[in-house]
Amino acid sequence: MAAPRTIEKLFHFAYPCRDAEETRAFYEDLVGLPMTSAVKVASVPSSGDPGPYLHIFFELGDGSYLAFFDLGNGETPRPSPNTPKWVQHFAMEVPAMEQVIAMRDRLKAAGVEVTGVVDHDFIQSIYFFDPNGLRLEVTTRTEPPGFVEHQKNTAHASLKDWQKFKKARAAAA
Repeated sequence: MAAPRTIEKLFHFAYPCRDAEETRAFYEDLVGLPMTSAVKVASVPSSGDPGPYLHIFFELGDGSYLAFFDLGNGETPRPSPNTPKWVQHFAMEVPAMEQVIAMRDRLKAAGVEVTGVVDHDFIQSIYFFDPNGLRLEVTTRTEPPGFVEHQKNTAHASLKDWQKFKKARAAAA
């Protein structure tokens, strides 16, 4: 039995950055997310680890945030060595295809390499990397009527089939 749902929405997703100003310029000036907070902290409240660091927040249209930690050492965050670079990404939704195209064109004009528009049948997306190596997706929903309901109704069965596939693949190896 699933636990009762009490989580309402994303508050923020946090990621390291090599330089807060470089990150601010990318997200605020290019992507269009306003920086709403920049807090210098002397030590980590949850662990007591020493700082200082700067914690910056960019607001998305629904009131959630994309946040970054500038640890002051100028290091670019390292990707996971056992995960393809396309797996870990942050996807942001816009209301219509026109905004996806406009973002693609703005990014390309600024010299950012962009992949797409990629048609996933239920969304159309572009992909690009921020200055910290974080893969980003800007997407709009294009799902046919009934798609979301169908996915909800078949999600557990699809997961069960995947688990069987992995077990058979491991046994054959």
